Amino acid sequence: MRGARSLSSSHPAPDAPTGPRSDWRTLARLLPYLWQYKWRVLAALAFVIGAKVANVGVPVLLKNLIDSMTIKPGDPAAVLVVPAGLLLAYGLLRLMTSLFTELRELVFAKATQGASRQIALQTFEHLHALSLRFHLERQTGGMTRDIERGVRGIESLVSFSLYSIVPTLIEVAMVLTILAVKFDARFAWITGGALLLYIGFTVAVTEWRTKFRRQANEADSSAHTKAIDSLLNYETVKYFNNEGFEARRYDESLEALRRARLKSQTTLSMLNTGQQLIIAVGLVAMLWLATQGVVDGRLTLGDLVMVNAFMIQLYIPLNFLGVIYREIKQNLTDLDKMFTLIDREREVADASGAQALRTNGPVDVRFEHVDFAYEPARPILHGISFEIPAGKTVAVVGPSGSGKSTLARLLYRFYDPQQGRILIAGQDIRHVTQASVRRAIGIVPQDTVLFNDSVAYNIRYGRPEAGDAEVEQAARAAHIHDFIASTPKGYTTMVGERGLKLSGGEKQRVAIARTLLKDPPVLIFDEATSALDSANERAIQAELKSAARGKTTLVIAHRLSTVVDAHEILVMELGRIIERGTHLQLLAARGRYADMWALQQSAEKLAPAVA
Repeated sequence: MRGARSLSSSHPAPDAPTGPRSDWRTLARLLPYLWQYKWRVLAALAFVIGAKVANVGVPVLLKNLIDSMTIKPGDPAAVLVVPAGLLLAYGLLRLMTSLFTELRELVFAKATQGASRQIALQTFEHLHALSLRFHLERQTGGMTRDIERGVRGIESLVSFSLYSIVPTLIEVAMVLTILAVKFDARFAWITGGALLLYIGFTVAVTEWRTKFRRQANEADSSAHTKAIDSLLNYETVKYFNNEGFEARRYDESLEALRRARLKSQTTLSMLNTGQQLIIAVGLVAMLWLATQGVVDGRLTLGDLVMVNAFMIQLYIPLNFLGVIYREIKQNLTDLDKMFTLIDREREVADASGAQALRTNGPVDVRFEHVDFAYEPARPILHGISFEIPAGKTVAVVGPSGSGKSTLARLLYRFYDPQQGRILIAGQDIRHVTQASVRRAIGIVPQDTVLFNDSVAYNIRYGRPEAGDAEVEQAARAAHIHDFIASTPKGYTTMVGERGLKLSGGEKQRVAIARTLLKDPPVLIFDEATSALDSANERAIQAELKSAARGKTTLVIAHRLSTVVDAHEILVMELGRIIERGTHLQLLAARGRYADMWALQQSAEKLAPAVA
């Protein structure tokens, strides 16, 4: 559809998000999706605790194993007690650690995948429910990237938090308790102090580094948006020989991405160096105390080994704390972007308790004193009032930009008028559900966009449950069956991205077939035959007239010859109806319509002579 469009980015929807929410609020939004699987969550936590108890038990058992090696050589207990007892127990604890970890993964996988699926589906459904204004202003490439990262972020966030952060905290608490109870309190203080210093340093540096990751993501989304937009407009790029220009634009975003990733990598190296320094100092201090204890006879060699094993077990996961924290922060940011899409309120929403539109038999359509503007400073329609009686046809003509196609958008309730109301079968469309309004209307738009699927799929889209015979019947009515049958794959022929493999006329005939298959009580033909040649236009006009018989029809036209049989013709200019009447009445009035008719007739007579 042409006509006035809302393209200004300076007029965002009033419900546009104001900024990112806090990490805790984002986590709070995620928890209800996971809590639907609460028994799996609790079971997974139980397995986490079991795995950590077994893991902490390994160094303790290793200490006892080493201390027991003080048995004199040749003593039978050295062969029987050590291997059969402690070694088997040591192996069993190792096995239990792995077993509980795998059980945790197995139990919680359904919760993670279920939450990801539900959030992704909710986002997809919500995007379809948002207003036309949002979709005219969106950047498809960047938005799809945000959704993709958000869905992936759910799995990573759960994995890092439940499988890394929580187990590490449990293990730290258990180790500190053992060190404080079994050894000198200094062991616990040194370990705890080193851990706090490590965590504080990691969080501070990672927070500083986050801006570089954010810059990288923005550059990545920008590059993706430019690439997708350029590929979708492939023909336009070729028409103007702008491949080099598009490549330069894409490369600018790639260069910004490269710089941001280099900064991210440099600061990561700084983070890792600082972490290793803290770990080394803490480990040396702990081993110094343990070694001194062995020398003084307060500790055994097994105690020294146990302290060392504890430190290794603690610091190995802490080595990844920077990565984990960074990923959690990034996953929360990505998830927040997706929740921001979900939270975006609909500009056009169903009223509370709205019922379905009642359409028993032919229905009438009325516009009553409708005022509308896409932007407050630019009014489009001024006091539009007219009626399409049930089963009749009303045509709207006028110059481009007069507001003709806006009538169709309002009738479909893509927008709500600022003043006045629109009624179908006597019911204000703002008081019934949008789905029922759109079920009652079929449209053949001027700019037809098809799915990258088969011809049959695109025709059947008008009524997905229709059978093959009905699809073929609609194609015959739209005069496209012969063309489809002549292709090697027939109705399974792929139409390409947005239908680019078909000509403009072929796409428009598919759109006509799709609408004929839907068979709604209200029809809108928005320049429905504009892409057809004269011969096909006359043939399809006859079919459209047949299809409109008994239906309430709004015809938006530029060529006046296509609307001469309309029951009433409205002439619009600058958003107002300046003339109305039948074709003969308007010609007799010698007004704007008569001038347009005379001009088009002269042009049609001149065209063959010029040819």
